[in-house]
Amino acid sequence: MARERLVIVGGDAAGMTAASQARRRKGPDDLAIVALERGHWTSYSACGIPYWISGVVADPQRLVARWPEEFQERQQIDARILEEVVGIDLGAGRVTVRRLAPAPGQDSEYVEGFDQLVLATGAVPVHPDWPGADLPGIFGIQTLDDGGDVIQALRLDPRRAVVVGGGYIGVEMAEAMGARGLAVTLLEAGEQPMATLDPDMGARVRAAMEGMGIEVRTGERVVGFAAGADGRVAAVETEQGTFPADIVVLGLGVEPNTSLAAEAGVGLGPTGGIRTNRMMRTLSHEQVWAAGDCVESYHRVSRQPVHVPLGTHANKQGRVVGINLTGGYATFPGVVGTAISKVFDLEIARTGLRERDCRAAGLRYATTTVDSTTTTGYMPGSEPVTVKLISEVRTGRLLGGQIVGRSGSAKRIDAIAIALWNAMTVEEMAGLDLAYAPPFAPVWDPVLIAARKAEESLRGRP
Repeated sequence: MARERLVIVGGDAAGMTAASQARRRKGPDDLAIVALERGHWTSYSACGIPYWISGVVADPQRLVARWPEEFQERQQIDARILEEVVGIDLGAGRVTVRRLAPAPGQDSEYVEGFDQLVLATGAVPVHPDWPGADLPGIFGIQTLDDGGDVIQALRLDPRRAVVVGGGYIGVEMAEAMGARGLAVTLLEAGEQPMATLDPDMGARVRAAMEGMGIEVRTGERVVGFAAGADGRVAAVETEQGTFPADIVVLGLGVEPNTSLAAEAGVGLGPTGGIRTNRMMRTLSHEQVWAAGDCVESYHRVSRQPVHVPLGTHANKQGRVVGINLTGGYATFPGVVGTAISKVFDLEIARTGLRERDCRAAGLRYATTTVDSTTTTGYMPGSEPVTVKLISEVRTGRLLGGQIVGRSGSAKRIDAIAIALWNAMTVEEMAGLDLAYAPPFAPVWDPVLIAARKAEESLRGRP
């Protein structure tokens, strides 16, 4: 009996987790596994790139969890780097692969057959078609290769950095550039940075960033870039003015990398991500699975499809794929949108729905915001923290939560996420048995204070 053949497109978190899980369940005599990655690296932490650029992580190799050679030696998984899939023929069961660095005598393209296919193509940075957007010195941040390009540019001794976009990548790269000693300006088209938060919480992030020496300009819509005499970027142009820049980072978010899937006829959802069932099998093709930043997920609070590109989900989804394509059974139950970030010692976290998400879903809601401290007030090092909860009027069901505070604040979002996952009310949350000791929390943890006040404010509402 011929070996079954599995081809995986994409060699990072989702793809290689699927490969490893499949190998644990089926040996090389029964299943051949080929993973095709267009970059130089497999299984690396993209989330660590800003900390490599800032200098916190000195060696980029520490961001790599496992090298291609390790997959081959330990698991007999044929992980190939610098090989880009450029076409998929689902009817014939084959992919066309382009070698980006062919050896002497090798063809630049070849065909690889498969019985089952995993799409783990990730996401790509949003890169608007602004005049001058392709100038040297302008960078998106998605892969380790992107991080390496920024490191090379920093060796040219730039003085002024402009970060376009105030989301997670934007604020983290603003920190990285500031840590490198550059003067940093962050340009955000919206009302406040961190649009994943409500504007009132984003305003707290802005105030803290400005206090750290980062210039934050909101309501600034970029229209193009200007070059200097050396041909590199020299300024960012907005509707309001011009901002000098020696280096520019685009932090405008990402979108699912699904052009290859769409061309092959794989079904996409309203978010632009690949549609799958709970087993991570595509809805359009039985032999095709998908996982990671290229798929859309089910939001457990809004009950709507969403695109949430995070390594946590990619690893879980990859595990589900590896189990199911080898005959097992596992499901990915959805997301609640939990995320966490930092700018220097300011910590930022969120989960669930924002106010505008509630309005879009037709939910009547109430908000509660409390200011507290990370530890008992008399302890040295106690830091301020603000917690915001959003709850449904009448039922008291928790809909979302946000945290902005200094060191020791943000991981409290996990308690809120667990409550949200289990559809708890704010009244139930207020009674949670959370840990207390003076070095770690006040006797009433900020999360409990917010839940209690939310429950009190809902009392008597029609």
